[in-house]
Amino acid sequence: MQLHFFGAAQEVTGSCHLLRTGSASVLIDCGLIQGGPKDEARNAQPFPFDVHSIDAVILTHAHLDHSGRLPLLVKSGYKGPIYAHPATADLCKIMLRDAAHLNEKETEWTNRKRLRKQLAPLEPLYTLADAGKALRRIVTVDYGTLQDIVPGLRMRLRDAGHILGSCIVETWITESGIERKLVFSGDLGHTGAPILRDPELIHDADLVVMESTYGNRQHRSWADTETELQQALESAAQHRGNILIPAFAVGRTQELLYTLARHYAEWELHRWTVFLDSPMAIEATDVYARHAELYDAEAMRIQHRQGNPFEFPKLHYSHTALQSMAINRIESGAIIIAGSGMCDGGRIKHHLKHNVWRANCHVIITGYQARGTPGRALVDGAHALRLWGETIRIAATVHTLGGLSAHADQTGLLAWYRAFRNAPPVALVHGEPESMSVLHALLEQDNVKVWSPLPNSVLDLLDLRFIASGSIT
Repeated sequence: MQLHFFGAAQEVTGSCHLLRTGSASVLIDCGLIQGGPKDEARNAQPFPFDVHSIDAVILTHAHLDHSGRLPLLVKSGYKGPIYAHPATADLCKIMLRDAAHLNEKETEWTNRKRLRKQLAPLEPLYTLADAGKALRRIVTVDYGTLQDIVPGLRMRLRDAGHILGSCIVETWITESGIERKLVFSGDLGHTGAPILRDPELIHDADLVVMESTYGNRQHRSWADTETELQQALESAAQHRGNILIPAFAVGRTQELLYTLARHYAEWELHRWTVFLDSPMAIEATDVYARHAELYDAEAMRIQHRQGNPFEFPKLHYSHTALQSMAINRIESGAIIIAGSGMCDGGRIKHHLKHNVWRANCHVIITGYQARGTPGRALVDGAHALRLWGETIRIAATVHTLGGLSAHADQTGLLAWYRAFRNAPPVALVHGEPESMSVLHALLEQDNVKVWSPLPNSVLDLLDLRFIASGSIT
């Protein structure tokens, strides 16, 4: 009875954990490693386990750092079920196909250059066909349903409040008459966030595997964050420029649209034309609109009173590349919401190229920016960006709205953990070392046994001790 930490160990992306008993192996998440080129190159490395030995996969949510290598897993020979919430399944149809499309296009572009150098062509990480095969393996499970996964292992999904369909996973493992209950937090949502309900509280566990993304910081209150967003909009209006908002297609974009819709009159947003320039975000917003049963009480009231809570006047959906290119001819009065959220791909890079050198441009950063990404460079005050081999000087004003994060902050993480009655031991994952170490120390002050597992470490679940690679304690 073991737990293997293969991903998001001492880093944020690439979530992947393996529960192994004497008779079965179950994977929790199979995510992409994101960041700089060296980080992303690790995605093509062989899986650190025998793919054919995996009996089932449990997916916590649709974000690619948790789901993005599922098509590669299937391509590598996996033939079992992938258990996920119905809303996660709907979002994965969008996200995994988009990721596969990008893989194919980027490999095609790379191979054209390789051909000119008489080099052998490369294969994409996975294709649209691979993504389709992975999607057909998804088995949907609603919140609160006890589900037998393999003999000796049951699970129940609980609402994590992070994005639509995001899950905390309760697992019960029985072997040789001994039972252990493990709770995987997945990505926990920010308490009080718009649209979705707060993360569910769980009271019993023998081990908690908990994210630590913001274990070293507090978010601004939602009221303060909305005020800060309003002030950024006002500042940009005075400078008569455009506003660029890099936003994750799933979660962050919907929160932004919801907030702009709620404050449309108060913030005089009729002065702006808002472009949602992301086909994936447009599709994801439609999924959010179809799953009103998952909204919190306020969002449900808005939905019942006025219909779709994400729509407002002068909002334009930009589906095609030609429509996106036309936006770049606008020099003033546009709010452009586009992916990717970390500025490392997608249409936002084109908008940065056409705008960030302008002194009247404003960039509003609304989410986590991994090391090595252009978004992180903007947050850290870089003077230039390198885009498609060209150095673009940054003259724009950059605003960072930490309170819009979809992740729980330090207070939220501690409050969620402290709902457990028996102070179970904790393995911290999904965090950079600085944030993880702060949360680690705070939990130890509560007399909690805490580990920060190293990559490829193995925890024996019978006596709760590391038997390979170990951890930072």
